[in-house]
Amino acid sequence: MRILGIDPGSRLTGYGCIDWSSNRISLVTHGTLHLANTSGKATIPLEERLLSIYEGLGRIIREYKPDLMAVEKVFFAKNAVSALKLGQARGAVLLTGMIHGLKIAEYSPTEVKLAIVGHGQADKEQVAKMIEYMIGAQEFASTDASDALALAICHAHTTRAPRAHSNSSYAQALHAASGKRSRKNRSLAESLGITAEQAFGKKRITLR
Repeated sequence: MRILGIDPGSRLTGYGCIDWSSNRISLVTHGTLHLANTSGKATIPLEERLLSIYEGLGRIIREYKPDLMAVEKVFFAKNAVSALKLGQARGAVLLTGMIHGLKIAEYSPTEVKLAIVGHGQADKEQVAKMIEYMIGAQEFASTDASDALALAICHAHTTRAPRAHSNSSYAQALHAASGKRSRKNRSLAESLGITAEQAFGKKRITLR
């Protein structure tokens, strides 16, 4: 199965695509649609940005031909106007996916963080670090791109905990899975036997 993760935004929309077969994850692509300036007042009208989401995402879907789209749910915005714009960006993403006949799954940020890192208050840096530990070192155009990959991997894990690609840096950790929690309730890190020390070195995971 080819899964396309999308982190919607009205200025930046991240995307990340993986292949998942035989319990194995392999990276297809990731990147960011730059829709407007990221500081100050946006100079491009919202309706033009929504069109750019449709056109840009449409090109990605036609090129990589995913089977399913995993999209982040709206969960927080600084104000009502921001929430409205984010909702409209999500609408453009969902509509584009439906137009191209994709199945769609939605996950909250907390669900993604629980699945990838093991706790729902992980920060974006920790999520990106765990993603790199799975697929190898990457240069993400933005945190939106790494978040989008996390969405795709979260869906694969939710369906069935996947296994690292043989070329990834943590493939050796696959045999270390332990603990009394059921496989269904484990995070991806726990399912693969990955400790915080392995993924983040000596850096302490801070709950925020």
